[in-house]
Amino acid sequence: MRLSKKWLIGFSLLGIAGLNLAAHAAEQEKDERPNILLIVADDLAYGDLGLSGAITQTPNIDRLAKEGMVFTNFNASPVCSISRGMLMTGNDNSQIGLSAFDYAVYPPSKGKPGYEAYVTRNTTVMISELLKDAGYRTYTVGKWHLGGAGHGGEGPSEWGFDRSYGIYTGGANHWNRGAFHLDVHDPEVAAKIKAGKNPGVPDEPYYEDGNPVKRPIGVFSDELFSGKMLQYLTQGADSGKPFFAYIAYTTPHAPLQAPDFMIDKYVPYYLEKGYAGLKRARFDAQKANGIIDKDAPYPGYSNPLTESWDSLSEEEKLREAKMMATYSAMMESQDYHLGMFLNYLRETGQYDNTLIIYMSDNGPEGSGLHGPLSNPKALNWITGNFSNKIEDIGRGNAFGFIGTNWADAATGGLQWWKWFIGNGGIRTPMIIVPPKNSKFNQAGKIVPDLVSVKDLPMTILDYAGVKHPMSQYQDRTIKAPSGISVRDFLEGDAETTRTEDQPVAFELFGNSYVMQGQYKAIRVRTGMWGDGEWHLYNSVKDPGETTPLEDKDPVRLRNMIAIYEKYAEDNGIVEVADNWNPWHGTLEEDSSKKSH
Repeated sequence: MRLSKKWLIGFSLLGIAGLNLAAHAAEQEKDERPNILLIVADDLAYGDLGLSGAITQTPNIDRLAKEGMVFTNFNASPVCSISRGMLMTGNDNSQIGLSAFDYAVYPPSKGKPGYEAYVTRNTTVMISELLKDAGYRTYTVGKWHLGGAGHGGEGPSEWGFDRSYGIYTGGANHWNRGAFHLDVHDPEVAAKIKAGKNPGVPDEPYYEDGNPVKRPIGVFSDELFSGKMLQYLTQGADSGKPFFAYIAYTTPHAPLQAPDFMIDKYVPYYLEKGYAGLKRARFDAQKANGIIDKDAPYPGYSNPLTESWDSLSEEEKLREAKMMATYSAMMESQDYHLGMFLNYLRETGQYDNTLIIYMSDNGPEGSGLHGPLSNPKALNWITGNFSNKIEDIGRGNAFGFIGTNWADAATGGLQWWKWFIGNGGIRTPMIIVPPKNSKFNQAGKIVPDLVSVKDLPMTILDYAGVKHPMSQYQDRTIKAPSGISVRDFLEGDAETTRTEDQPVAFELFGNSYVMQGQYKAIRVRTGMWGDGEWHLYNSVKDPGETTPLEDKDPVRLRNMIAIYEKYAEDNGIVEVADNWNPWHGTLEEDSSKKSH
């Protein structure tokens, strides 16, 4: 890769100049417990990596797939903070204050236990706390989105991280200090909007170790966060302690922005393919690469929210192609910077004794500037403050989404995307590379066994040799996690990850599902383009959820519905009105004040 001068200068942020890393490693007293490197991409689709059908250059992630195990039936939540909460705790989201998503709280649920929209301290313990107690160095950079600094709850410094740097909200400009969204609840902002004035673009607050800091301008987000993490790792290299490094990149989350020199090469491909062509190409590649079942049916183009590529003008096609090209460039950038960490681990002799996990928090963002998943207030703010020129796409003065059509295409063999509980919204890429001194001998294996995001923290603790306290942590009475370790499966001591006696139940926005073995029972409300009925699918053989099986296996469906109903009752799930959705609200208050 040929890097620009500006890009190379930026690597001064890595803070490693003058350090003899090999010497530091040699001086350490040996602690045989493995390091833990946890990398989370933001809004990455199932088909967005080279290994899963994309032409995007992701050689480092693809190499991890060859060294570790690829899980093709890994399920996160349909939105970011919910997944991150389960990832840090091993709990169901409904147990820890995340039955609500802070950007779209259902009004009748406000104030109810479990609907705080941030992680609640009196319900759980984070693995960062447990690992720190056990002698690990604990670091995080990037996106937190679990509370703190005016958002309710607390930032990472209060949850056991020795060092932390980044944002507490759901996103930010990738090049400058600009905020990702406008806070319409801010009285000053609300007053300007009411008066018909442009409220402008506020600065997004950044924090280091809980203290406000100024983000440098002109440094891309991947570089900024990678530099900080390498700084923390090298500064603590003499301690002799293993590390837990949680890197929460904000790529490829909107706004779509990336280094210019990475974008242009992808534009012709997306111009040629269009929406339907890309979906088919990724579907075919996923079959060829073993990411989906070889007999899986193509999900087709039956989605009620998508539109035809041929309906666009030539200018619109070019704009759309450059948006998707920028999205690819964001992933190329992320992969490049991930490679810096892998190089650091190799050069310091730590690579073989590091547990590496790579995942995305949910599917691709299908919201945009037009169509049913757009918001008029957001549209007015974006068009009033950012450039609409095609040549500016990718820069800090522009703001874009891939939108509904590319999001649908990006998943390949799946349907739906972020915000929805169809597989395209909750099934994401996930790779685990165990330490080389473990019993793991299945490098490069691709498996369809069910794994939930809440299983990863339990797996991390297992490899670290740390026992979870389950119901009592220090002076806090907490909820026992329902996540399980998959270490035995990784090391060949278990035939599967979760048995049918270990189902996973979930609810958000009034939409519900249960995963049990290969099967998925799912119910989507009419307000979110479902029919409000329960349906059953074989989620492995039919990942695109094209052929309902409830008529063929009604007993299984009834049993799975019963699992969900108990889950809903145990967790006080608030029933949501049929006509409500996160984009536009529109609910009848009286019809929604019921609980299961």
